[in-house]
Amino acid sequence: MATFLSRLGRFAFRRRGLVVVLWLLAFFGAGFAASTAAAPPADTFSMPGTESQKAFDLLQKQFPDARADGAAARVVVRAPGAEKITSPARKAQVERLVADLAEAPQVAVVADPFVTNAVSGDRTTVYAYVTYKAKATELTDAAHDGLTGAMERARDAGLAVEAGGDAVEIEQAMSGTGEKLGILVSAVVLLLTFGSLIAAGMPLLTAMIGVGIGISAITALGSTLGLSSTTSTLAMMIGLAVGIDYALFIVSRYRSEIAEGRERADAASLAVGTAGSAVVFAGLTVIIALAGLAVVNVPMLTKMGLTAAGTVAVAVLVAITFVPALLGFAPVRVLARRDRKQYTGKPLSPRQQRKADKRAARSKPNLGARWAGFVLRRPVAVLLLGVLGLGAAAVPAASLELGLPGEGSMAPHTTQRKAYDMLAGSFGPGFNGPLTVTVEAKDAKRAAERVRTALEGVRGVASVSPATTNPSNDTAVVTVVPATGPTDTRTEDLVRSLRATADGTEKRTDATEILVAGQTAMFIDFSQTLDDALLPYLALVVGLAFLLLMLVFRSVLVPLKAALGFLLSVSAALGAVVAVFQWGWLADLFGVDQPGPVMSTLPIFMIGVVFGLAMDYEVFLVSRMREAYVHGARPAEAVATGFRYGGRVVSAAAIIMTSVFSGFIVEDNDFVKMIGFGLAAAVLFDAFVVRMTLVPALFALLGRHAWWLPKWLDRLLPNVDVEGEKLTRRPGIPSGRPARENHLVG
Repeated sequence: MATFLSRLGRFAFRRRGLVVVLWLLAFFGAGFAASTAAAPPADTFSMPGTESQKAFDLLQKQFPDARADGAAARVVVRAPGAEKITSPARKAQVERLVADLAEAPQVAVVADPFVTNAVSGDRTTVYAYVTYKAKATELTDAAHDGLTGAMERARDAGLAVEAGGDAVEIEQAMSGTGEKLGILVSAVVLLLTFGSLIAAGMPLLTAMIGVGIGISAITALGSTLGLSSTTSTLAMMIGLAVGIDYALFIVSRYRSEIAEGRERADAASLAVGTAGSAVVFAGLTVIIALAGLAVVNVPMLTKMGLTAAGTVAVAVLVAITFVPALLGFAPVRVLARRDRKQYTGKPLSPRQQRKADKRAARSKPNLGARWAGFVLRRPVAVLLLGVLGLGAAAVPAASLELGLPGEGSMAPHTTQRKAYDMLAGSFGPGFNGPLTVTVEAKDAKRAAERVRTALEGVRGVASVSPATTNPSNDTAVVTVVPATGPTDTRTEDLVRSLRATADGTEKRTDATEILVAGQTAMFIDFSQTLDDALLPYLALVVGLAFLLLMLVFRSVLVPLKAALGFLLSVSAALGAVVAVFQWGWLADLFGVDQPGPVMSTLPIFMIGVVFGLAMDYEVFLVSRMREAYVHGARPAEAVATGFRYGGRVVSAAAIIMTSVFSGFIVEDNDFVKMIGFGLAAAVLFDAFVVRMTLVPALFALLGRHAWWLPKWLDRLLPNVDVEGEKLTRRPGIPSGRPARENHLVG
């Protein structure tokens, strides 16, 4: 591996013009394909094999005229003060509102609340159901303006009017501020790390090229592969972060090789052969973790995982080819200004060279080496402190509550949340989460009435509507309104009771199948799907990554401690998410309008992404230790060497990745805000506590045993030579520090 990548790096360095042109062609070609591609499809959510999905598919098939995919809005109207909405004056105002809504663009029909009896028991509140001819994503600005305009005129008349449903515009949207903030902070960190504008700009440029190609490819293939516009959210987040980190690692290694006296082409070759090998294997762990989301069997997660994995693959290719090509254009300018003098102008005389060598020998250990020395002297205390600290941060995760986003969890000032609260107050808490029961039978109307009678007797049911049948009378629908709210655990218990009752009712009636669906039922099915997939997912991802790391480090204990460290960091990060987004700690600081349950998809997302990123830092840091150990250093010396060369780079990479993820916290989209915070916290915990603290402490305690590998297994595993041992034996690359004879210009 190292030999192949070394040759690839040398080729890219020498044929830099060709390599840059090819990447630019790929960038602009992908952009052109994206600009000419058909519009991406609307967001869809499906869970194959679940009862909720079966019910939805049945309704789509048997009630095609119902326009289940059409947008809808539920406009809630309340009379002011103690007035009755049924008074002649207020009733006339509601009827004018209904007429205004019916005249709005793209509206199919408006249900008059006084005709459908959508009036609360206290006669103060009504709601009008508005259905549209188009999907929510296809509604025009005129349609939205028509809805809001009708509501404003009713408010001017003295009524309290709010609306919910997918036809109502959501204030939360991606503004792009997160990416800009992340890039800005990354630029500052890179500049401080490298002391060179050129060196700082290379990772940013290459990361944007890689992300641009990845996102453009997703957009271009959107209509073909069914990739919605939100599919690229994770790809943007991960691709930008790893793209910067991978380029940073190779540029840093190139600079250190130049400082060791390598000729510039040899330095680029060695940088790609050693650091590039670490990048390839680190990227593979991220790709495995993201692609493994496919085992969850939720198409939305599968698409997001695979597209993000593809973007990471592009980032790896950019790092091992485009970065050395750019180094070829500025082989000296990537160095800090104070270090450039010895590589420009006249070559050093023998006397000047001896003085330079003496100064280098007297140079003090850098911060990374000093930190490693501190940990190596106190491994037990450091290990206990780190584990206890992460354990304390993980405590809130024991109270984790999962939920799907709904109008009840929106900010209190939004019209959707106000409409939700008005309906709950006037019609009961379960009105916002009705359950749909579908009945298939030869005589569906007769079977549905029996089912309706059976369901009315179930504890926790507030009301059951009369059955609605399709024209062929082989499918009927019954709506059940729970007595409790959608997020109440008693409603979940009710769904299970209804399904148990439905199973028994099938045997007593002529019904072929009875299915219970609805918002709460979908949440139960989704949670069960995630629970069932969690262990297989962990086994697949951790198992493959364990084998990969064992191949890289030729050790059993190093991959084991890497996996255990990941469990600590992800648990602590989930604890931080619960404390902020569920409990409301520091909610104002992070812009959390409404604390509530954590998004159901977040834990498995975090497990996949954080595992991949954790292995990034493990490979970056430990590969340099392994390299020193293979070349003859003692275990403690190998740890110090790894931190001397890799500590600063890993710290900078972690700060950059944290800043990229933290930038998404300022977005209004709740899911993006939550996942950005969770990933930022996980990177901080994993990089600075696990990899930079616990890892050297464990190495100090294990000594040579850290690199233990059974002999029979050592013979079976292929030698991928990530540490570049073969490269130092190649005649074209000197292994020691030669006299200054390369005259670099750039």
